[in-house]
This record gives sequence, structure tokens and C-alpha cells, in this order.
Amino acid sequence: MYKVIVTDAISETGLHALLSNSNFEVDQATGLAPADLIEKIKDYDALIVRSQTQVTREVIQAADHLKVIARAGVGVDNIDIDAATEKGVIVINAPAGNTIAATEHTMAMMLSLARNIPQAYGSLTAGRWDRKLYKGVELYQKTLGVVGMGRIGTEVAKRAKGFEMNILGYDPFLTEDRAKKMGIIKASLDEIAAQADFITVHTPLTAETRGLIDADYLAKTKKGVRLINCARGGIIDEQALVDAVNSGHVAGAAIDVFEHEPPENTGLTQNPSIIVTPHLGASTAEAQEKVAQSVSEEIVGIFETGSVQHAINLPHISATVQQKIKPYLTLSEQMAELLMQIFKDAPEKIKINYYGELFLEDTGLLTRQMIKALLSFYLDGSINIVNVMQVLKAHSLSYSVQKNAAHKGFTNFIELEIAHGDKKATIACTYLPGFGGRIVSINGYRLDMEPEKYLLYISHVDVPGIIGNVGSLLGKSGINIGSMYVGRQAVGGQAIMILTVDKPVPETARKEILSIEDLQDVEFVAIDVPEEQN
Repeated sequence: MYKVIVTDAISETGLHALLSNSNFEVDQATGLAPADLIEKIKDYDALIVRSQTQVTREVIQAADHLKVIARAGVGVDNIDIDAATEKGVIVINAPAGNTIAATEHTMAMMLSLARNIPQAYGSLTAGRWDRKLYKGVELYQKTLGVVGMGRIGTEVAKRAKGFEMNILGYDPFLTEDRAKKMGIIKASLDEIAAQADFITVHTPLTAETRGLIDADYLAKTKKGVRLINCARGGIIDEQALVDAVNSGHVAGAAIDVFEHEPPENTGLTQNPSIIVTPHLGASTAEAQEKVAQSVSEEIVGIFETGSVQHAINLPHISATVQQKIKPYLTLSEQMAELLMQIFKDAPEKIKINYYGELFLEDTGLLTRQMIKALLSFYLDGSINIVNVMQVLKAHSLSYSVQKNAAHKGFTNFIELEIAHGDKKATIACTYLPGFGGRIVSINGYRLDMEPEKYLLYISHVDVPGIIGNVGSLLGKSGINIGSMYVGRQAVGGQAIMILTVDKPVPETARKEILSIEDLQDVEFVAIDVPEEQN
């Protein structure tokens, strides 16, 4: 008998898969204080929560039998993923359960924005009859810019086509072929700004997307544009939006999510041209049942068959395989992170080559690790080695893996190549017993570099004085150089220089270095380095 505790309000319909299975005993205990949850969790094999329960490190450490934490929803911000992984607890969620609800709420917000429905309702219920004041616009033949063509953005585009809107889609991973099949136009953010009558955002909130729609971007938009955000608070700069609406440049907005919830910006919530709702995107009876049903069925599958579909954290791998590939797990991820940060463009094609003794091993985990690192640059932290291939497929990206017994001069050698259109970049690594992991090649330049947390990648012409000039400018900014690695094609030809530094390089310093004559590119790179590697 497996014991499951549910600590947030979930309908019995959603829990049917567990309640109807004689192998599971389900207890519902909502509103528990943190201390009470810590005491109760000791006896349970699985925990189901929504957004209210905070599954802290203390809760997880107190769980003697816990195997699964399930979030009946998408976000897992209330769960300490690292603590769960360390404890060997699988964390699952329900990524598709609220897709329709969020899609339909986006359409409702767009229609309300176009026809001033909330404002007109408020006016009429207040005893006024202001027909002329609330004249709206049609969606028919208007241009909709969809920023983020993932699951929800795709569904919004499908429904907007039913209104005969013209759809411009932006996503770093949207290909021309996929856009053509959907009947939409692949566009850049600037093209959407210039052409769209409505703009709706459907990206995750990451370092790259926070403030994506800011004052500078809003200034580029078509006068009279209308914006919708039912994705994540913070993608649109709230004050910049308020200012653009007040100036008359933006005709209106419909916002369901906020940088702080409840929202703190009264200029946003009390503006007659901005429609606001209290994060209702996933709040339908059907969505709540779907997400509960999804996690309930998956819990049954995990305990009865070992099937895991929507894990957020690291899955179990055998001790034998782990021991053989362990030296390359962190190294392969680090080199993918480094390559992505100097390449910048979202990869359309990914190619991985394994050489030497790795030819005989199961390298699937290493492949997933590298692809996860590449995609995480543009997508949010919910990508992991369990779901990364589903994400890859959802974005119609291609990848290939080749193995060769040839050793390239090393016992093992891994080469990663990414491409976007005609632009390509490569990186290669190996592991040297007694010396650790090494990056041995970048874009054809041979190196012998140990990955470190902070790096400065410099592409330049091989002329005297470059190294000294760079060092002087870094010194002026109070940045110490730890080590230096150089690679060149020929004396006086193209070359690269990689410096390890003790702290992040400010953007002002990076731009100053870039102004040095004969430098083509300067990129500050930060990669994940375990404490023991520092």
C-alpha cells in the first residue's frame, strides 16, 4: 500500500486514478502549517500540491519514504527542486493541463480589449449609457504578433486564424517550415513591433525574456497597438507599459499576470485603458481537474510500472553507467553552455560526435545533458534531461548523434556542433585522468582549457599588443585574470583568446575592450561550475 498526501484543495474527480486504485491510500490535509507538514510527511510515499503548499528543503529532508512530489499545475516555484534531487525524490508536474484554459483566457482578453467589454459593463452597471465612448475595433484582418510559439502560443495562433487575423510568430526555435505548416509568418521581434495591431506574449520568464517588452521596444511598436500578457509577469515592463498607454502610443492592454502578485503598480490596475484579471489563465474547473488527473495517473505509473513522463529533476540511472560517464556529465554541459553563449543564435540543427571508448557506451544521458544546456539559454529552467527531447520535438529542431571508434588523439573525445542557417559553431572536450576536464577546441582553434565559472571570449586578429591592451582595461575595471588560453590559425591571422576572470565583467568594460583595434568579438561567459571544481 502506497500512501499519498494531498495538501492543497483538489477535487476527487481529479484524484480518481489514485482513489480507485487499491494499492494507494490517499489522505487530504489542506491548510497545514509548515511544522505540521514536516511532522506528517514522514509517513508518505507521495505528495500532491498546487501552489499554496511550500515544499521546502526542511519538508523534503523530513520525508523518510517520499518518492514523488507532484505539482498539479505547471509552475514548480514552491518546490525546492535541488533538495528533492539530492534526496532522490522525483518531482513531476502537468505541463499540458492548462493549455486550453490559458489559450481561451488570452482570446477572451483580446476580445475584451478590442471591444472595451469590461469598461462598458462597468459604465452600464453604474447607470450610464455610453455607446459612443466604448466604440471598439474588429479582429478581422488585423495583424497579431505572437511572441513565443510554444504550446499555448501555438494554440492562440490557431484560434486567431479563425478570426481571419494575419499571424506573425516569433520564437527563437520557430523554423520557416513549421511556420509555413501552421499558416503563419515567421517574424522577428522588430517586424512584429512594426506591423502588429495586437501583440500577445507566451514565453517563459527567464533572464533573456524579463523586460523583453520594455520602453525601447514599445517605442518601436505601431501607434495604437494593443498588448496582452497571460504568460508571466515581468515579460512586459509594467511601468513602461503604463507610460506608453498614458502617452496614447499604446491604445490599451490586457494583463493577467504581474511582476508582484497581488500587483503593486496602481498605474496598471487603475488605468481605464488597461484590463486586468487576477491571474485567471489556468482557473477553469476543467483545467484544475486535468492537471490533478495528469499527476494522479503519473503517480500510479511511477509506482506500478516505473513509467515517468513529466519529471522536472534528474532521473535515476544505473550505478554502472553513471560511473563510466560521470567525468563527462558536468563537462559536456559546461561546453554546451559556453558554446551557446558565444554563438547567441538559437540552434536549428545540433550535431554530436563521440569518439574513442565512448563509442561502446550508452551516451544518451550525455546527449540530453548537452541539448538541455543549449535550449536552456532561451527557455526556462523547467527543461531537464527527462523532458528535453520532448521540448526539442515540440520546437521541430533536428539533432544527430554519431559514434566513431577513432580516438582523435584522446581516449575519449566529444564534439558538439550547432547551426543556425549558414552560421555554425563547434566545440570539443575530453577528460584527462589526473588533470580533469578540458575544452580542446573551439570553432577549429586548438586549446587546452579547464572550464571555469567566469570567462571572457575574444575573437581577434593575431597582432602584437592585443593581450596587453585587454589586460590593461580589465585591470582598470578591477578584474583579475586567472589564466589565459589562445588559439590561432596562422601567425598574423585570425585568433581567439579566452581569459578566466575572478568576477563578472561589466557591460561597460566589455564594450571598452571591444573598441580595441583588431578585435571582432568580445563575450562574457558564465558557466555552471561545481564548488569542488573552483
